[in-house]
Amino acid sequence: MARAYASTILDAPVEAVWDVIRDFNGLPSWHPGIARSEIEDGLDSDVVGCIRRFQLQDGAMVRERLLSLSDRDYSFSYNFEMPAFPVTNYVARVRLMPVTDTDRTFAEWEAVFDEAPEDRGKYVEIIGNAVFQGGWDALKPKIASCKAPAGAKRWAGFPPNKVWCSSVIDGPVDAVWAIIRDFAGMGGWHDDITRMHMIGGVRSDKVSGTRDFYFGAGHLHEKLLHLDDTEHSFSYCITKCDMPWMNYVSGPRLWPVTDGNSTFGTWTGDWDASARDDVTLIPNTEQNVFLKAFRTVNERHFAKR
Repeated sequence: MARAYASTILDAPVEAVWDVIRDFNGLPSWHPGIARSEIEDGLDSDVVGCIRRFQLQDGAMVRERLLSLSDRDYSFSYNFEMPAFPVTNYVARVRLMPVTDTDRTFAEWEAVFDEAPEDRGKYVEIIGNAVFQGGWDALKPKIASCKAPAGAKRWAGFPPNKVWCSSVIDGPVDAVWAIIRDFAGMGGWHDDITRMHMIGGVRSDKVSGTRDFYFGAGHLHEKLLHLDDTEHSFSYCITKCDMPWMNYVSGPRLWPVTDGNSTFGTWTGDWDASARDDVTLIPNTEQNVFLKAFRTVNERHFAKR
């Protein structure tokens, strides 16, 4: 099965971008490849299962069915009912995520499908570049510096996490992952972390291994719960800590930004604590642990001079 993918960073908050692209019938307003569009049977464009019929600039007709739509996580998916290309089993998804430290938006557009053997790779290139990246390029000036619509509410926690934060790092995803993947390496690039090592001298990529370190004056143990080189993510839990929380689970994940060859990273955290303690714990963890980690990696290894 083939996969076409294009991702970018848009200079507007996620609510403003979603307000434009959420309309399943709205492609002609921002995508240069689409001449006109209509939703069949008089349905609204946010009715899951509706079909949009649109005409390409070259006159070809295409029909696509809306498979899913989520205002909570800014995503939708669709398939071909009448294909634009000679491919089969085509399913596409668009998803947005907020870049929380700059109030911009990470946007990704992907599709999986089957190509004929003689077309191998042909439509990956066409769909990924001409359709998806071409769409993002056209959207950029339309939404640049737009504000969130009045009354828009961001699902900041992305349950079940108390903290969901994100940043952009000016380096390719494989290079960034090579740095943060080392579960015992954070002490080398986070100024507040010292004396970090793996207990028992085990490898830092051993799932179930525990790292021992000091964060300021606090002494912590954290156990590696999962490590995934495919999706560039890991998670861990705290097993020893002086802080007033329990059941702490956290971890980062990275996505490639194909437009510019940079990296979008998220870091999430969840725990149990009193509401009074969370007033301090939530912003401190977000700013001084997670986002500081991303910013420091960027400044020391990738920031453009």
